[in-house]
Amino acid sequence: MTLKRMGGNVLSDLKALSPDLVRHLARSIHLTPVFAQVLSTTLLLPIKKHTITNMSSPTVVLVTGANSGIGYEIVKSFYEAPKSYHIIMTSRSLENGTKAMEKIKSEVPSSSNTLQVVQMDLTSDESINAAFATVQSTNQRIDALINNAGATFDIQYSAGEVSLRDCFNRAYDVNVTGTTIATHTFMPLLLRSADPRLLFLAGLSQITEAAKSYFPTPPQPAGWPKPPVGFETIGYRCSKTALNMLMLDWNHKLRADGVRVWAVGPGMLATNLGGNPELVAALNLPHPRKGGRVMRAVVEGERDGDAGQVISYDGRMPL
Repeated sequence: MTLKRMGGNVLSDLKALSPDLVRHLARSIHLTPVFAQVLSTTLLLPIKKHTITNMSSPTVVLVTGANSGIGYEIVKSFYEAPKSYHIIMTSRSLENGTKAMEKIKSEVPSSSNTLQVVQMDLTSDESINAAFATVQSTNQRIDALINNAGATFDIQYSAGEVSLRDCFNRAYDVNVTGTTIATHTFMPLLLRSADPRLLFLAGLSQITEAAKSYFPTPPQPAGWPKPPVGFETIGYRCSKTALNMLMLDWNHKLRADGVRVWAVGPGMLATNLGGNPELVAALNLPHPRKGGRVMRAVVEGERDGDAGQVISYDGRMPL
């Protein structure tokens, strides 16, 4: 059987092959555009949701919460990469997302990569569905979905600005519920990639370490109520621990689809998470570009051996 034949015989021959071999051919052979279209529409889609991607087309990466902080640096890291990328930036505010996009372009004027801004609020199903419709109308697939968007309300609770219930519920709404709804919604596009990757942003979420000795807040004296600790994190940390289970569940669900899944812990970086820039400055944290670089390294295959795990810059992290 030769792949040079373009008539009915080659399709009959291919249909006689095992599904695994067909998928191998689809991923391994540089196909002409015409044959790729025939093969994907006739064979691959009924067998598996992955489709053929043109070898010269850019890798499509979607980053949630991309207008500031680590999300901004993730986008910038891909935009300045020598490899070809199309980066989709989501932001609760279209205006803020557009400003961030223009800033990245001005900071990396020599880049030949492309950017796209899409409005998406993780606390709104309507907004998530609208974002998917926009992305689907302009992109045939997503190769990497990076769930970066997150929120903490612990500092506002400590300042008396929100109730304890709202502190926890709002963190879970963004970091867990909204994140998994967005992942569900965009999954059809991710499964069209020949090399799909799903990343979650981990943070302060390791139960094993917390059970030993490490805690980001100081010991508390006896008595009630406890004094303020200055940098409370418990609502955020609980939601991020739940996100680790979410990652493990997606890794289990998508194993047969060939999707690589990670939770990536960039550590505490100098972002505006929590809305207290003075406190962040006092902590003297590393620049968030560090987080952008590790996310790109994962997408580019440097941590494939750690798929299905919570990882940091130099290894796996305990759950």
